[in-house]
Amino acid sequence: MVFKTNLNYIRIAFLLVLLSGGRLLADDAQANALLQQGRVDEAHTLLQTMLSAQPGNALAHQLLCRVYYAQEMEDAAIQECELAASQDPSNSNTQMWLGRAYGMKASHANPLVAFGLARKVRYAFERAVQLDPENVQAMNDLGEFYVDAPAIVGGGLDKARALASRMQPQFSSQSHRLLALIASENKDMTTAEAEFQKAVLAGRTPSAYIDLGQFYQRQNQPDKALEALKAGIDADRRKDASLVDAASILTAMNRSPQTAESLLREYLSSPARSDDAPAFKVHVQLGNLLTHQGDPASAHREYAAAVALASNYAPARRSLQGS
Repeated sequence: MVFKTNLNYIRIAFLLVLLSGGRLLADDAQANALLQQGRVDEAHTLLQTMLSAQPGNALAHQLLCRVYYAQEMEDAAIQECELAASQDPSNSNTQMWLGRAYGMKASHANPLVAFGLARKVRYAFERAVQLDPENVQAMNDLGEFYVDAPAIVGGGLDKARALASRMQPQFSSQSHRLLALIASENKDMTTAEAEFQKAVLAGRTPSAYIDLGQFYQRQNQPDKALEALKAGIDADRRKDASLVDAASILTAMNRSPQTAESLLREYLSSPARSDDAPAFKVHVQLGNLLTHQGDPASAHREYAAAVALASNYAPARRSLQGS
């Protein structure tokens, strides 16, 4: 009887562990869903509660890093991603977000500090790709680093070309995009245009069309830019962050403000919202557009919506106070 009773206790304990694990997975999923929807205040509260009970939850630390990153709070983002990386060093996505957080801080730092951070950016992106050779987002980040960074911190166009070659068999469109960036860095705009066009042909994805449109915008070819953007918008069945990119380019060109407004509103009502374009930032972007259109009342509502989602996002608070 004693043995049977002890066995029952073991079964109960095992069941509790399973239930606890399932609850933690559900909490992780809920926190991620809140992050994707741009509801970062709610995500922050949930993640802090989770981490107070489970401080070793690496995924929760990674998600909290992304919550801070979305709000441009680089120091807090770095701290959380470093914790996530120390607890789960084999996670490619965590290394990628750590590299992004280092990069954000480097972009605001003095040259001496930025030099040290750039090395950390490179290591994190290279580690992310090493851990998961199919992490195409990390490959894109690493490729852009190689193109933009000087050799002294690990950049270099030869490295970028080698990476593009590795990407070609499985990620042809992204490979051509990287080759286009390399050509642009070399001031070879003919080759850059051809590579951006090849990226479109390789996948006909919304992002590839948007990249081509941005290239034409920078080359002061607005008609070609508009044609590429329209193709990208038409190809975006999911209504994802590509809509926001298209709206941003239209605004930069001072073209079709009504279309830009429509795209931003369409994204904000889409189930494909993500932290690629955090909803609270899009509300601020829409508010700025409405301000320029002479509609301060509607702009104020957008700024208020942004603050309601992300009360610590400084640009949203400033815009609301000034509206």
